[in-house]
Amino acid sequence: MPLSRETVALRTGAEAAPPPVRIIHLGLGHFFRAHQAWYTAHAVDAQDWGIAAFTGRSTAAVEVLSRQQGLFTVVERGPGEDRVEIVGSVAEAVAGTDIARLRELASDPAVAVITLTVTESGYRLTPAGCPDLDDADLTADLEDFISGRVGARTVLGRLVTALDARRRAGAGPIAVVSCDNIPDNGRFVSGGVVDFARRADASLAEWIGEHVSFVSTSVDRITPHVQGVPDAVIEAGWIDELPVVTEPFADWVLAGDFPAGRPAWETAGARFVDDIEPWENRKLWLLNGAHSILTFAGQLRGHETVADATADPECRALVDAFWAEAVQCLPAGTEHTRYREQLIDRFSNPRIVHRLAQIAPESSTKVEFRFAAVAERSVGAGRSAAATAHAIAVWIDWLRSRPGAPDARAAEVAAALAAPDPVAALVRMVSPTLADDSGFLSSVRAHRTSPTALPAPTSAR
Repeated sequence: MPLSRETVALRTGAEAAPPPVRIIHLGLGHFFRAHQAWYTAHAVDAQDWGIAAFTGRSTAAVEVLSRQQGLFTVVERGPGEDRVEIVGSVAEAVAGTDIARLRELASDPAVAVITLTVTESGYRLTPAGCPDLDDADLTADLEDFISGRVGARTVLGRLVTALDARRRAGAGPIAVVSCDNIPDNGRFVSGGVVDFARRADASLAEWIGEHVSFVSTSVDRITPHVQGVPDAVIEAGWIDELPVVTEPFADWVLAGDFPAGRPAWETAGARFVDDIEPWENRKLWLLNGAHSILTFAGQLRGHETVADATADPECRALVDAFWAEAVQCLPAGTEHTRYREQLIDRFSNPRIVHRLAQIAPESSTKVEFRFAAVAERSVGAGRSAAATAHAIAVWIDWLRSRPGAPDARAAEVAAALAAPDPVAALVRMVSPTLADDSGFLSSVRAHRTSPTALPAPTSAR
């Protein structure tokens, strides 16, 4: 039976009408559907909170979800079986280029939240959190905004355009919630938005400072891209052109104000805290950092999935050593023992086919936040950073084995690889502080010659 609100109502007795749009989301992808949309659908007041989800570049998801009236299936893939549910929180799927609809929704006082999942590089900000004015599209968005034209090619351009529309409509305050793996992502996005607005219209920047809350988050749910429709969806009797497969585990921690209201996400398991940093660093270093180590070492050793790399003793040893350094950088009292045990169980689930190639893109930004941040803290505290240096060494070997790997900083990576001292140049890309530490550079160089940093023998591939 094709997915539609009418067919679901007929089979389950659920409400056929979509919930009213009160959330705008930028970045309609797999993770958003398995995480923010899922949490919203599970909130006790889900019937009051619909999401208008905007794509990035592709419009394919808009066409499919529009046919399915915003509905899609989430398949929770446990070690032994799949569980299927229909998520109905997406009330509207919209092409990212439909700026008129974005402005219209942002001008509605009933809309209270803008969430984003666009990846670290999608914001097009420098490491200092400023708009990257060397980016042609971002510069064009700024010029269009100043001249009164509507371009909004980039996420930053679209977000500022939406906030400007809200200001002009007198629609009141709003919360902006980044759900990307960036340390202190609320502050990071706030800095970029306010800087962009200040360059375009000082009064808009002032209004944003007074009326927009930037909420920081830590998000966690492994959501691999899977080809085809899972058997469980077919067996459940649904025709779904856009299912999403994810793990049973889900976590969402938020810190910040919601001046216009929010769904009761805590009833779906989300946590609201005063200080996000320990939670986001725990996740960023232990989960995301391990993912990157497994990707670089695993692909060098011929593995294709997270589960395969986790089962390799050499890869696992790298992860364990890195974790031992990373947990020393967490504040006292931040639980990490049980979390690491859960991570190994999650990584080892062979039915979650999480391909290393899915994790690999944008490696330079990921290494900056996941490895270099740990090494800087370890060195600063006078502790050993040898394991993190080893992780960076493996990244460098991985880069040399994969010239042209997808990365927003690909030209900079290529130049560093071609430099007289590629190790120093690549480390400087991710941390000028570490690049000025001769001891750390020596450790990276030493680990590049270690057996673990080299491809496995053919028999182990």
